[in-house]
Amino acid sequence: MIREAKMKSLLKKFPAERDLLVTPRPYFNHSIELKKTCTAQERAEVLEKVGLNVFFFPSEMITGCDLLSDSGVTTMTSEQWAALHLGDEAYGSNRGYFMLKDQVVKTFGAAFFNEPGSSSPNAFIFHQGRSSENAFFSRIGKLGKGLIIPSNGHFDTTGANIEANKMQALNLFSDELAVLQSDARFKGNMNARALRELLEKSHERIPLVYLTVTNNTAGGQPVSMANIKEVRLITQEFDTPLFFDACRFAENAWFIKQFEPGYEKKGIEEIVQEMFSHADGFTISFKKDGLVNMGGGLFLRENGMFMKKFPEIPGAILDYQILTEGHPTYGGLSGRDIMALVHGLRLVTNEAYLAYRVEQVRDFGEGMVSQGIPVLRPIGGHAVYVDVNRFFGDTAMKPDDFGGVALCAVLLAGYGHRACELGYFTFGQYDPKNNKEIIPEVNFVRFAVPRLRYEKQDLDAVSAAMKVLYDHRHDIPGVRVTYGRDLSLRHFKARFTFKEQV
Repeated sequence: MIREAKMKSLLKKFPAERDLLVTPRPYFNHSIELKKTCTAQERAEVLEKVGLNVFFFPSEMITGCDLLSDSGVTTMTSEQWAALHLGDEAYGSNRGYFMLKDQVVKTFGAAFFNEPGSSSPNAFIFHQGRSSENAFFSRIGKLGKGLIIPSNGHFDTTGANIEANKMQALNLFSDELAVLQSDARFKGNMNARALRELLEKSHERIPLVYLTVTNNTAGGQPVSMANIKEVRLITQEFDTPLFFDACRFAENAWFIKQFEPGYEKKGIEEIVQEMFSHADGFTISFKKDGLVNMGGGLFLRENGMFMKKFPEIPGAILDYQILTEGHPTYGGLSGRDIMALVHGLRLVTNEAYLAYRVEQVRDFGEGMVSQGIPVLRPIGGHAVYVDVNRFFGDTAMKPDDFGGVALCAVLLAGYGHRACELGYFTFGQYDPKNNKEIIPEVNFVRFAVPRLRYEKQDLDAVSAAMKVLYDHRHDIPGVRVTYGRDLSLRHFKARFTFKEQV
């Protein structure tokens, strides 16, 4: 029998587990669901019926990977499923609400959740992130006319909520993002120079600055702590509150730990606390880094700049919440959902989980690169972004052919994988006066990887399909918009048909 001391000595002669080429996942499967069979011809027929809009395609017909979004499609853990049974569905002050308060304080800081029943409410639960954004921006929009909300990259529904409330959603992308193939690790940063120039010129029109972590619109790229601090100093100089769109806060913290000097020895929770120490508030969709299927929130820093400048707004948000979502202690969520969220926030800062999560996405992206497919690099934390302009660079595809929409349609019909166009159609606009498209700065197809859902073989199958389509890119026709070209949020509602190839 080998004694413990001898076993430890013996193991020193072998490579460490972490140095092996392949290591096990930090979790194991709890349950599975078999997919329905479906042919390419059947998918093509249905996709044509819905006007090539992948949002309307039945999910049960997806035989590959559904990478349309990473929002609300997380595979929950055993602890979360067990917590559902402990959900308290009381109309007021359910037990999960108090547990959520404690977890929000632990994760983001004590300043973001006052005691329940406080005369100065600062924590507002909603059924999802865009509801919290609408509650917030509908109040902000009443402060005056001609207001501007600058960001490092507003996502589609965030920008739409701002515009719907008669304000301008302005993106200030980093200079590094323009060089898509550079090695810059924090391409999601806000352009601090442009922000300063904007505030110098128009600070009276800017009620707050919005920083998205990670930057979904800018290819899922992270934001550095240095940029957070710089933006904070600039906003303080102009007495302007700083807010986060915090949907992927933990993944952003992981990038800071890995690639920003001085943070390699700090824990994820410590980095998150430092990030949020610079914010006057944040909106969040818990359907991302909350690791749940439903939930969102708006949180304001107690005695922060925002609450001091606009003391009437928290009460107005509370009224809005009660009218549209329910009692403040459940805010549109069932008690079951709240309990699952508590456990999701506990897990998401786990370094083993985050390392595997981000590495899985990176491996997926590098797999595409190895096939010659042009993607934004370095790979972000939640998705792989194919550069549509380079994908079709040597073809006859024109900007108003919306190659990203066409690519998603052929991929879904032919190979059963669903992705999302985030480019010239999603972020663009139609100018009816001049009968032309207003082309945005970015043009991607996003492959968003749901958390804890797929394995390497699944994602490798997507890369293999994309390789085939890249080799046959000259055979992919552009699309014509048959409905919805001039609508807001048009990518959710539009219909298309393929153009005739010459």
